[in-house]
Amino acid sequence: MTTQHITDAELAAQPAAYWTGVAYEALISFTRAQQAEQGFTQPQFWLLRNLSENDISTDGQGMTIAELQQAMVSYLRPEDELTAEAEVLLERGWLTRDAGQRLWITAAGEEARVRLKQHAPAIRHHIHQGIDDADYVTTLKVLHRMIQNTGGAPA
Repeated sequence: MTTQHITDAELAAQPAAYWTGVAYEALISFTRAQQAEQGFTQPQFWLLRNLSENDISTDGQGMTIAELQQAMVSYLRPEDELTAEAEVLLERGWLTRDAGQRLWITAAGEEARVRLKQHAPAIRHHIHQGIDDADYVTTLKVLHRMIQNTGGAPA
């Protein structure tokens, strides 16, 4: 589908599910490409974030791959292989693994998480070019309403 030469009335009749899917794929692809240029993957960043007591982890305790998969279930993609991603981080010294197969973030991993997080504002800025905050907020409110209208619960 394309929006070339479509009136506002015709655009209003377009299927939201199609366009949200197209937007999702474009945003994820762009974000992951930007992260890859910096030498890391989105799942690697998520692993560090979920294991850091300074970020998503509430207690800073180690987690198994199964526990991490459960914690990330709402945003992992089918192609994301946490075991392989964790191995890369173990090799870099950003994670360690204990005898119970729990992964722990190291001091070097925490430093890397902070460094990697610094790329997020530039990625966001590129994605939001030409979109003012009011329009962005309106878009999110519309999406939240559509989610509620279809029985979902906005995150």
